[in-house]
Amino acid sequence: MAIFGLWVINKAGGLVYQRNFADGLAQLTSNEYLVLAGTLHGIHAITSRLSPIPGASSGAQVIEGETFKMNILLTLTGTKFVLLSSLAEPSADVTLQKVYDVYADAVMKNPFHTPEMPIRIEGFDNRITALIGNGHMA
Repeated sequence: MAIFGLWVINKAGGLVYQRNFADGLAQLTSNEYLVLAGTLHGIHAITSRLSPIPGASSGAQVIEGETFKMNILLTLTGTKFVLLSSLAEPSADVTLQKVYDVYADAVMKNPFHTPEMPIRIEGFDNRITALIGNGHMA
């Protein structure tokens, strides 16, 4: 069981935070991560419109591949938190909620952070490291 990476995508589809933890993900360039974040933003917007009950869907919450899954948390402000983990990771939803709590406390309460801009806050990085570590969960 492993957590491979964490992305934070702003409401416009821009990648504002990206971090890899455990080995297992392909090494991509910064530009490739930006393209993936924008693509995921578009897919998420489309899936939110596919619900047979109008207005009842917030979009995709889990996307699974053969070897990993992406858990997506959409906040009320439109910010998306994406956790890339192994298929066997049982606590991805709980971890994602804890990441959001850390974001709300360390980023949104920081008077020097501009919303929708890249997150460059050491306190956020430190708390994410304490929460996820090297990505290998016991």
